[in-house]
Amino acid sequence: MTLNLPRVSTRIVIALAALGMAALTLRSLLRTLPGSALRDFGSFIASGHAAAMGLDPYGIYPLTFHVTLPKFDVWNPNLNPPISLPLFQVFDWFEPHASFRLWYGFSILCYSVTIFLLVRRYSRPNWVIPTLWALALAGFWDTLILGQIYLPLVLATVGAWLLIERDRPVVAGLLIGLVTAFKPNFLVWPVLLLLAGHTVPAMMAFLTFGVLGCVPLLVYGPEVYQQWFALLATERDRAALTTNASFLGLSLRLGSALPGTLLSVALLGASAFWAWRYRPMALRVSALALVVGILASPLGWIHYTLFLCRSSSGGLNPFPCAWRPPC
Repeated sequence: MTLNLPRVSTRIVIALAALGMAALTLRSLLRTLPGSALRDFGSFIASGHAAAMGLDPYGIYPLTFHVTLPKFDVWNPNLNPPISLPLFQVFDWFEPHASFRLWYGFSILCYSVTIFLLVRRYSRPNWVIPTLWALALAGFWDTLILGQIYLPLVLATVGAWLLIERDRPVVAGLLIGLVTAFKPNFLVWPVLLLLAGHTVPAMMAFLTFGVLGCVPLLVYGPEVYQQWFALLATERDRAALTTNASFLGLSLRLGSALPGTLLSVALLGASAFWAWRYRPMALRVSALALVVGILASPLGWIHYTLFLCRSSSGGLNPFPCAWRPPC
């Protein structure tokens, strides 16, 4: 009997990698289980409660998360656009910690469905490593411990991706519009789709974005947008945090906003020219748009890297292939 050493070595490496990711997942789970701290979720409840009471939803309240780090002491109010406020009012229906636990469970459910959809489509025969890799991502666990809202949006992003692949542009555009309404930095997605000639999903995304954007105007009045913009104008210091993965965040940490701003503008311009000039397939455009939406954004938190989870022939891939088939 001949022993195939390369094959055995590969299996050993895979087994060790699986054990390492499983251990990391278990450690992260124990670290992020809901406790007494509400963190960002407390800010969301405070924002929703303020909106319901006719107060400034972007102000500072008792449940607003207070971040204290070496040389960094700030309040962390809700930074999400006004369309988030009806959702945050629902969070306020329950006792805060009970609401946090419910959202924690719902977020895990959304991420589990996301992984299932990707594995079923792209990695069914070899699902263990891709699944463990996805569960070991820092952005996932940090999203859970903070009580952030990214995971349902990640599910919507993957749904849009798969629907584009199945030539279902209307529903895909609706999901893209939903994602951009909550995270406007991804507006580059429908813009690039439109420039590349994929009119139906782009226009459906813009329509959904516009309709959802009008909801806060009708419910809270135009001043809610003024309050949101006023808050965003004060967030320069927060953009320098190490968890900001954008060009601007890196540039600010090096001491100047100018290089990051120039890089962001150049990337947006080059991406727009590429989409308009070469008219690539919708999946290639979508892959690039997700990357650009993070790198060129003023705030591209580490949690946004979860939006880059997509497929390749070998399984889940943290970086969409923007340039080569079979995207």
